[in-house]
Amino acid sequence: MEFPTVRMRRLRRNEQIRRMVRENSLDAGDLIYPLFVKPGSGVRDEVSSMPGVFQVSVDQLDREADELLKAGIPAVILFGLPETKDEAGTGAYAENGIVQQALRRLKEKAPDLYRITDVCLCEYTSHGHCGALDEGGCVINDVTLELLAQTAVSHAEAGADMVAPSDMMDGRVAAIRAALDGEGFVELPIMSYAAKYASGYYGPFREAADSAPAFGDRTQYQMDPANGDEALREVALDVDEGADIVMVKPALAYMDVLWRVKEMFGMPTAAYNVSGEYAMVKAAAARGWIDEKRVVLETLTGFKRAGADLIVSYHAKDAARWLARG
Repeated sequence: MEFPTVRMRRLRRNEQIRRMVRENSLDAGDLIYPLFVKPGSGVRDEVSSMPGVFQVSVDQLDREADELLKAGIPAVILFGLPETKDEAGTGAYAENGIVQQALRRLKEKAPDLYRITDVCLCEYTSHGHCGALDEGGCVINDVTLELLAQTAVSHAEAGADMVAPSDMMDGRVAAIRAALDGEGFVELPIMSYAAKYASGYYGPFREAADSAPAFGDRTQYQMDPANGDEALREVALDVDEGADIVMVKPALAYMDVLWRVKEMFGMPTAAYNVSGEYAMVKAAAARGWIDEKRVVLETLTGFKRAGADLIVSYHAKDAARWLARG
């Protein structure tokens, strides 16, 4: 059948019919909001490259949690900015580390907020890389696995509902799963940054998390942006090692990877709408070049269409507010 019998515009005539036949929907419950926690009291420092995003002290988390829960956003992912750093990243797994403090506060003050933790060492190491280094400045994979497992267990003990390893070391999901199970946390899920690329979109995050590498870059462990098939092998390994949710990061330039991951594995799949994507939208909107609301909701819906079940996004608060207003 063809035109004039078939007229595709019939089902676009008004909002009622467009809504009735809409294939994908976006909801505040799909969103995860990143929080950057730092030492101090009464601290609420805006990230210069990410307008509307703040580094906050532990005592400010009550306000954040209240705002998120009222907006219908069910979960946060926590990043810590330690008071001091060292070569071994000991602040990542310290009993009273900044993320551990944040977890205990949220567990007490906002038990209904789902608490996910980023498990990595880059924010805690003096050199800014995601693990222990050899004499040549290369991350030592297997030594780093032990530190990551220790970090994940410390988060679980402090009240994490889920851990999310973002380091891209080989074998990290298996190491973390074994460590968690060995300490009795068999029910604690792992959301793996399964396909994480060495991307230029991370720039503003490095300011927000104070995690820029002191030398070199992360291409020795994060993925080459030119590769798609490799992402599927990475995801397959993480699934076999026990990942409960797999993530693609970044999201915007990697929707093809997101689609392929969802189609191949059928796993709960997350997309990370990263800092550079956020900053570009904010900058263009501030100059009146784009309609921020329309672009944000279109982008987030695009991630859903590509296969994302969950979306980590700095836009989450704004998006939830706009969705609530219809």
